[in-house]
Amino acid sequence: MFSRILALTIKEFLALLRDPRSRTVIILPPMIQLFVFSYAATFDLNDLAFAVYDEDRSAVSRELLARFSGSPNFKEVAVLSHDREIPPLIDGKSVLLVVHIGPQFSRDLAAGSSATIQAIVDGRNSNTAAIALNYVRSIVEDFNRDRIEQTEGMALPATLETRAWFNPNLESRWFIVPGIVGMLSLAVTVLVTGLSVAREREQGTFDQLLATPFHPFEILIGKAIPGFVIGLAEASAIIFLAVHWFEVPLRGSLAALYTGVVLFLLATIGFGLMISSLAVTQQQGLLGSFLFMVPATILSGFSTPIANMPTAVQAVTYLNPLRYYLIIIRGVFLEGTPFGLLINQYWPMAVIAVVNLTLAAWLFRRRMN
Repeated sequence: MFSRILALTIKEFLALLRDPRSRTVIILPPMIQLFVFSYAATFDLNDLAFAVYDEDRSAVSRELLARFSGSPNFKEVAVLSHDREIPPLIDGKSVLLVVHIGPQFSRDLAAGSSATIQAIVDGRNSNTAAIALNYVRSIVEDFNRDRIEQTEGMALPATLETRAWFNPNLESRWFIVPGIVGMLSLAVTVLVTGLSVAREREQGTFDQLLATPFHPFEILIGKAIPGFVIGLAEASAIIFLAVHWFEVPLRGSLAALYTGVVLFLLATIGFGLMISSLAVTQQQGLLGSFLFMVPATILSGFSTPIANMPTAVQAVTYLNPLRYYLIIIRGVFLEGTPFGLLINQYWPMAVIAVVNLTLAAWLFRRRMN
């Protein structure tokens, strides 16, 4: 059995590498997209949940905070009473920003000194964090302008002190490049497996394959292994470039990262094999692959936060393995999330992989009859 699967796997690799179009799909587009997305992709801010930690509790601090609450760009979701309440909110993504006003804020302003306001921002999405800080700066500048007018130029301004967690310099590539690992792994794996059986049918070799002593299960494994190996190699190459070329910090363990990679590849291979089993021609396989990849990308949280999507759409995202994969990749890269805290992302992908591969095997056997 294993020798037959090995022979079929070698045949699949040779078919992929000998076909110029297959080589182009596997190698060139992922590398081009890596560089294009890494340098050109940007994100917009749709909503900003923030928390208030006001140690001063004066009329002046309330006046400043009222400007945040009255802004259409901000939504106050929590009022804090101790600094230990800040980390859970930021770590759990309950808020993007915490506005901290120290106990000497009003006294410093009354004494004619410059007072400091601290903005603690979640830097995992660097572009969103940068936009949020621009909004904060605009509000503080308006506050300073009004105070200077009220005191006829005698008042010193309040100054803003910022701190970005997980991404101190707000480098956009730190957020974008890990996401591209998931995007390109999805594209390569689905395309390779989605065209495998369809290519055999179109070239007329599928009937010859059925005449061999291969069991349908062996044929399915032989079709899946090349996609898995190529997807793993592609993901490894992009991770290497992310760390050594784009200098994105890899703070977590490779074991946690590659557990997610393996489960994601198994889940997407199942989708690809289902598409390939249903497709008669390579064109149908290609269209089916893109029909799956575009919604999977949109519903993954890569560009649009899932929390901003309608409730019904958010429920659909739980069926998308890319949703969990992006959380794992960004968590391991930027936060150093340990293996244990990622269990809730691993097991849904494992369930999706089992269901997809089972359905792919059923469809494959049915199409052979």
